[in-house]
Amino acid sequence: MSASLSIARDLLHSVFGFGGFRPGQEEIVQAVLDGENVLAVMPTGSGKSLCYQLPALVRPGLTLVVSPLIALMRDQVRALGAAGVAAGSLNSSNDPTENARVLSLLRRRELRLLYLAPERLARPDTVEMLCESDVRLMAIDEAHCVSQWGHDFRPEYLTLGSLARQIGGALQTMALTATADAPTRGDIVDRLFDAPPRTFVRSFDRPNLRLAFKPKEHSTRQVLSFAREHAGDSGIVYCASRRKVEELAQALAAAGCKALPYHAGLDKRVRDANQDAFQQEDGVVMTATVAFGMGIDKPDVRFVCHADLPANVEAYYQEIGRAGRDGLAADTLTLYGLSDMQLRRLQIEQSESSDERKRVERQRLNALLALAEAPRCRRQTLLAYFGEPSEPCGNCDLCQEGVERFDGTIEAQKAMSAILRTGERFGMEHIVSILVGDLTENVQKYNHDRLPTFGVGKDRRNVEWRSIFRQISALGLITQDMMEHGRWFVTDEGRRVLKGRNRIELRKDLAASSKGSRREKRGAVPSAAVGSADTTLLAALKALRAKLAQAQKVPAYVVFSDRTLIELATHRPGSARAMREIHGVGDSKLERYGAAFLEIIQHAAR
Repeated sequence: MSASLSIARDLLHSVFGFGGFRPGQEEIVQAVLDGENVLAVMPTGSGKSLCYQLPALVRPGLTLVVSPLIALMRDQVRALGAAGVAAGSLNSSNDPTENARVLSLLRRRELRLLYLAPERLARPDTVEMLCESDVRLMAIDEAHCVSQWGHDFRPEYLTLGSLARQIGGALQTMALTATADAPTRGDIVDRLFDAPPRTFVRSFDRPNLRLAFKPKEHSTRQVLSFAREHAGDSGIVYCASRRKVEELAQALAAAGCKALPYHAGLDKRVRDANQDAFQQEDGVVMTATVAFGMGIDKPDVRFVCHADLPANVEAYYQEIGRAGRDGLAADTLTLYGLSDMQLRRLQIEQSESSDERKRVERQRLNALLALAEAPRCRRQTLLAYFGEPSEPCGNCDLCQEGVERFDGTIEAQKAMSAILRTGERFGMEHIVSILVGDLTENVQKYNHDRLPTFGVGKDRRNVEWRSIFRQISALGLITQDMMEHGRWFVTDEGRRVLKGRNRIELRKDLAASSKGSRREKRGAVPSAAVGSADTTLLAALKALRAKLAQAQKVPAYVVFSDRTLIELATHRPGSARAMREIHGVGDSKLERYGAAFLEIIQHAAR
């Protein structure tokens, strides 16, 4: 072990309170300490930020962290400050006092980490200031934003390579992202580095996350039911529109949840107050638009629900990744319907992107639809998309509840025949009515009860035919024109199936769930489980944490994370020395908070 890595290990324990590196961190930290340029692709919650924070403390000079997310900067600066690290950010949300503090530390060369948005970094006065600030490393977070193939392309990221050269000549560069396929990684390398960097692509698996998809039935009721299963937990509900954000926040609040809306159309003061409440209080549910993004570093989010279908697999993966960042069990649920599928397709076709970009986006959407309608373990399907083989996980809805497949060729042929015999002019509900033999007003109006396909599908319920429509749509056999009242068309691939040239398999509805709650069915979780903790003591520790956080006006997890409190309530340390061995208790936090928490623990033991 090198001397610098040995120092990093000591700081990992003394500053951050961690007993060791997480998988994949040590190699990356060593490469950075060795002066190599690095591209690190690591899943959300795997500890990416530590890979530049530790080297910043081991070596002299300033580490510059570039991030597009102001909220994330604020969170990390608070957490570093609580750990005794000189860190700061310069952004539009700071008050003048905070900016003056950061600039003063920067001038005295006492700042170890400086967080900036790419727009702020591009200002000539910022570049001039940094040229005099002994910058040793530029860490570029959310590096996929530089790529036209990435799911969140930001043009301002294109200037970062040249800015790095202006600031420090051969400035050491580190690029980090949670999701980047091969084309995106290629763009990152070409645009941020002068030569190929040392590249680390870690496992995308997040085994503590339970994965689940459900077709939309009554989406508001489904979201409310999911939230009730997590009463008292912090969670995020993502929506595709601002209006739905507002409606779901009201519905959740009416059902007794502490729910707040968050989207770009809210007054800034309201938006900031809602985000502060989400971060500083336990059990708040935030409803938010996926397009806006949360940019949070809150480790104890216990569930993420998509009330609408995400844009693609990369966006889905990054959004669910905001749950369970502390490594404890967390739950996810994604609701989807035909209207979601068609809206996403319409967004792709109406965009001003190039034909090649649209082709890639169609492939990514199809991959997400395949995940939604997967006939096998969802984690296997998800990881296979990122090129990673895996075994059935036991921690997704399909593994736990079961699914059967059947030869769906005849059902697909019946549906497509009905579409063609009605002139490809009608939507799904009308076609389903024909298939089940339902004499609706429109069926009679157009004499569609006289068609050979009328009633050929009466052996199946309407809900089953809707599932078949979703699946054959996801398979590309049929497509819908959203500009023409949702009328369906049969594709060339669909005609091959209709003529018997190709056969397809579909999945049946999920088998009836076995008894037991969702929480009882979860797969293995880390050893610091709530079940082994003294719940009365845990509640008292959380109350103390909330009181301290409110007094300091910081998120609760900046004091201590849920995992730390659970370990305290489980192991009941009786001294400062014993408390020092608890996960997340570093020297600075022990000195600042140790006595108060030990008093609660000792009182509980009497």
